[in-house]
Amino acid sequence: QVQLVESGGGLVQPGGSLRLSCAASGSISSIGRMGWYRQAPGKEREVVARITNGGDTNVADSVEGRFTIVRDNSNNTVYLQMNNLQPEDTAVYYCQAVSRGMVYWGKGTLITVSS
Repeated sequence: QVQLVESGGGLVQPGGSLRLSCAASGSISSIGRMGWYRQAPGKEREVVARITNGGDTNVADSVEGRFTIVRDNSNNTVYLQMNNLQPEDTAVYYCQAVSRGMVYWGKGTLITVSS
């Protein structure tokens, strides 16, 4: 079992920045890929960025150049640095971890981009 706890969401003005954190606990030694997903009101959940335990990343086209995913294996945490946030980035952001073929999700953290 893997538990994921996100933090760092909130209200930010357009053009602002936020950093999300996702702390993993439980069977952390078996975690492979981790990532961030988001779900905007009325839309399906979509991938934002993912990172392997070796540090290989992929980022959605919609956030390329603005968002960066970083993983710190020493404290079992993955971060999402978000710059130049726009209203269309408003969503609940979820952390995901894959371990031994199982997919685990955090409860999500809300980001609202508004002036």
